[in-house]
Amino acid sequence: MPETRLPPRAVLFDKDGTLLDYWASWGPVNRAAVALAADGDTALAARLFRVGGVDDSGRAASAGSLLAAGSAHDIARIWVAAGARFTVPALTRALDELFRASVADMVPVGDLPDILGRLRRRGLVLGIASSDGEAAIRLTVERFGLGELIAFVAGYDSGHGPKPEPGMVHAFCRAVGVTPAEVAMVGDTLHDLEMGAAAGCGLKIGVLTGTGTRDVLAEAADLVLDDIAALEAALFG
Repeated sequence: MPETRLPPRAVLFDKDGTLLDYWASWGPVNRAAVALAADGDTALAARLFRVGGVDDSGRAASAGSLLAAGSAHDIARIWVAAGARFTVPALTRALDELFRASVADMVPVGDLPDILGRLRRRGLVLGIASSDGEAAIRLTVERFGLGELIAFVAGYDSGHGPKPEPGMVHAFCRAVGVTPAEVAMVGDTLHDLEMGAAAGCGLKIGVLTGTGTRDVLAEAADLVLDDIAALEAALFG
């Protein structure tokens, strides 16, 4: 990786598994999502767990599993096809409501105001691009006191397209006045890193606080870090 790429001018973070500890945060939410969609049908619940790529504790099997990387719409579409007795729009709305309500129980990967504040003081512009809904992202920013640090948020429903398409990165660049080559994309799944590659991000950085393993992420990342607390040192030495 050429030294001239370091540091970038802007950093675009994934949310779940990157700013938030996936394992501490999402197991209970995934179980609740299955219970909602199965509506008391235990055989259907078992099928939705399997299709969602999680075990019955709600732990995702891989970074590419539906519940680890999919949006509420993705989950609803596949679960309805698997037998959930909802329409796709109705289940999408119900899941979005559940995910928004779950913001209060999310666990950060560390002291987010401190970690992100240090990056801002280095002059970096920061944004969030998530497969969650925009409303849930904004609630997360508010809950953890990040409003003065985050210049941009985009969710699957913000109109920029889903991951791993490049639209969220391009929208971030337009909003904050940088080029994709000046952006570091940081995430815990291949979807995040593939979005960065599709958009032409100058750096693609994997973190291990979500469902992605070092070996898997290294295939698509320029750097793989234990967590975002290591990002400042990685970028600035």
